[in-house]
Amino acid sequence: MRIYRQRAAIAMIELIFSIVIMGIVMLSAPMLISTAVKSTSVALQQEGINEAAARLNLVMTYEWDENALQGVCQSQPPILTTTAGDSELNVSASDPYVRAGTDPGQTSHRFDCLRNNRYYAASTALGKEGNLTNDIDDFDGNTALLDIASSGTGGKDYIERSTVQINTATQYISDTANYAGSSFSFAPSFSASPGTTNIKAITVTLTSTSGVDELEKTIVLRAFSSNAGSYHYHKDFMP
Repeated sequence: MRIYRQRAAIAMIELIFSIVIMGIVMLSAPMLISTAVKSTSVALQQEGINEAAARLNLVMTYEWDENALQGVCQSQPPILTTTAGDSELNVSASDPYVRAGTDPGQTSHRFDCLRNNRYYAASTALGKEGNLTNDIDDFDGNTALLDIASSGTGGKDYIERSTVQINTATQYISDTANYAGSSFSFAPSFSASPGTTNIKAITVTLTSTSGVDELEKTIVLRAFSSNAGSYHYHKDFMP
């Protein structure tokens, strides 16, 4: 006498449900991969923006102009004369050493640090002089590739590691405003001035040649620095 035993098996409806679920998972996989790629691109872009901002801050720490470091005034860089600056920012008619609106008795922010009738003019040519980097416009035309891979161990997984470019440019811009008024507003124009002025603009441009849509953006950061001479901290000397 034969005894037949029933074995548990997968019902047809369960098989259909399994196939449908697997199909949904497979359909969502490309979307998940695309999202992961976009997240990586955003991370790379943010890294580039941080690097560009760091470059801009670095440039701003340098001396305003090469000629501010001339001769006896090296320890106290003077205000420099300009060819196309606002006339209200020229040497005061009442005191040939200071700028209109400043205290004649102060010892900083002067055109002539030692009152020896020696004035220095702002550089007419922008760019690096020799191999020494010591003022803002020495960074003009500076181009550097941002290699994320070399900035940390995490960078090696980026889809693009050496095609993000940072360009630095400096130029004189118009400084025209109503300085004689009790109040005034100044909106800097970043168009180049035909001559030297009292304001240098620094522009850092972040670009990509990767061909990746998420990275094909041009990001521009700007700042400006003024021809204001130097300042000294007040010191009290005990007898």
